[in-house]
Amino acid sequence: ITDQHARIADWVATRTGCDAHTWAGYVCFGLERDGELRVGVVFEGFTGTSANIHVAAVNAHAFTRAFFEVVFGYAFNQLKLKRMTGLVSAKNATALRFDRHLGFEDEAVLKDGCEDGDVIVLVMRPETCRFLRRIEDGR
Repeated sequence: ITDQHARIADWVATRTGCDAHTWAGYVCFGLERDGELRVGVVFEGFTGTSANIHVAAVNAHAFTRAFFEVVFGYAFNQLKLKRMTGLVSAKNATALRFDRHLGFEDEAVLKDGCEDGDVIVLVMRPETCRFLRRIEDGR
């Protein structure tokens, strides 16, 4: 789904503890089955070279490789971003494990960055993104 930004943003915000109203100029992608959203991704905080990413799903098995190829292809091939940034509570072991499995790497720790403690700053760059279909090599 690429044309239902408000629906996907609200769905992701509910599941990530964020407020979609604070996301200015966001872009969303989603996957649904039988009319129900199963996966949502929100890009926001665009700077020209980077954006923040928020990801939610009903479970880890709801994602597909093709979905991530679209999401990261948009970010890195179409927008030409140099980085995607994810901010995750240090206490959210499930999200940290999943994001690291996708290929996000720890960049920094923001001490007391959220209500329940520290925030881990994660980064994905095009040169390390395993889901990126590179335009230059035809993959």
